[in-house]
Amino acid sequence: MDRTTLFELYEAHVNAGKIATYERYGIEAVMGRREGVRFWDAYEDRSWINCHCNGGVFNLGHRNPQVLAAVRSSLDDRDIGNHHLPAVSRTELARRLVETTSGLLPGVVFGVGGGEAVDLAIKVSRAATGRTGIVSARGGFHGHTGLALAAGDPAYRDPFGPNPPGFTQVPFDDLSAMNAAVGDDTAAVILEPVPATLGMPIPDPGYLPAVQRICRERGAKLILDEVQTGLGRTGKMWAYEHWGLEPDVVVTGKGLSGGIYPISATLMTREIHALFDTEPFIHISTFGGAEPGAAAALAVLDVVESPGFLSHVAELEDRFVAGFDGMPFTLRHLGLMMALAFPVPDAGMFATKLLFDAGIFAVYANNDTSVLQFLPPLVTTDEEADEIIGIVGSVFG
Repeated sequence: MDRTTLFELYEAHVNAGKIATYERYGIEAVMGRREGVRFWDAYEDRSWINCHCNGGVFNLGHRNPQVLAAVRSSLDDRDIGNHHLPAVSRTELARRLVETTSGLLPGVVFGVGGGEAVDLAIKVSRAATGRTGIVSARGGFHGHTGLALAAGDPAYRDPFGPNPPGFTQVPFDDLSAMNAAVGDDTAAVILEPVPATLGMPIPDPGYLPAVQRICRERGAKLILDEVQTGLGRTGKMWAYEHWGLEPDVVVTGKGLSGGIYPISATLMTREIHALFDTEPFIHISTFGGAEPGAAAALAVLDVVESPGFLSHVAELEDRFVAGFDGMPFTLRHLGLMMALAFPVPDAGMFATKLLFDAGIFAVYANNDTSVLQFLPPLVTTDEEADEIIGIVGSVFG
């Protein structure tokens, strides 16, 4: 199939609006071969360094050999399994995930994607508290499924009808607004530690600890959506470790799959997880925790927990901070959770195109288009980091 035919069929049957956007901005790549930090066009001898990583899906680069090997081995004599029955790989993955929280969150429920995992986080928080209110941050993003969508911004949900009751949004990093919003009917506060779609604003050091304190005082649960910030992206296994938090629920996805087989997980306290002691079938996910996905996730944890991995992330952060010094943007960063913040509205959109033409794929923040999200793979080498810095410098220096 040639490129023209592919685009015509995609326009006709998949998403005409996307094709119109790509053509308007001259961003018409078709992903072909991919390896490590790069992917190639399927029709041209042209490649890009992936500094979007699909929001962290490709934290370990494209087609990570350890993850690929684990999934291939699993498929030798396994399929997805059956969610009604225990499975060795799924059980081992649960144990490993619990260990990453030092036992703080001993209950694990698996899903397929982040939205499904967020939906569950909200459901179990309501069940545990007997309340319905959910407070989230304006400009944040938690997924396109039901309750996750309700906790997000109106732009994503208004075309589909009115929002269900009980959902309130406040500005991120505004403690007085959060204090006013959390009341006797609040089941949970859900936040991304660093909201990606909002442009990666790094919260004031006291903000998240204060939100946790408010939740504790008023009987609400604290849900942290770590779909993008978790699994080493910020230089620690979980971003909440930077502030010494003890969340009630943590949601993970994207990078947990290694980009090979979809899987997500909702981690929760024993108190919340006790719901399933008496209601074991109240929530199921047919493909959640599929055995090839569990194999992929176990391999991801093997890599992220290997000696020196997280320190390499911290070293790369320092390298990018030094390399981007003096450029016409502010670098927001917590580990490799990074963004290029420009002083001009919509500059992030223009930066997307300029870097695309120069060989870097990165995408602007949809809820703050002056910002370019910048998420290089965590396995980026020093030499590759220098190449990225050099390209950005040639565009903006």
